[in-house]
Amino acid sequence: MELKIYTKKREEIIDLTSKIKDIIKKTKIKEGLCVIYVPHATAAVTINENYDPAVCEDFLEALKKIAPKGIWKHDKIDENGDAHIKAAIIGPSEVIPIKNSQILLGKWQGVMFCEFDGPRERRIIINVE
Repeated sequence: MELKIYTKKREEIIDLTSKIKDIIKKTKIKEGLCVIYVPHATAAVTINENYDPAVCEDFLEALKKIAPKGIWKHDKIDENGDAHIKAAIIGPSEVIPIKNSQILLGKWQGVMFCEFDGPRERRIIINVE
């Protein structure tokens, strides 16, 4: 299955949890794995708290300190060297176990898409088996 999302900001985090749960319901799989993969060099996916929006804001601020904008050799090409570094740190995929047709996330956890070079149309590939 493939999702398309449209980001609105250069950097933002979008909660995909409800969309992932809907996909799992449609598959009718009782037990297995859900693989979420982002085929982009300047975006990523992670699992983090989805209750308090401040967590996402803090997450983006921390990454800005680790990889600030405008100081990388790649910036000479398209000014997004920081986005590539952030995406590589977070990573393009997550695997979540499924039991009783539910993804096994903790109480406060959610699946978060991380945009580092938007706004753009992005693809998210979801494989449930």
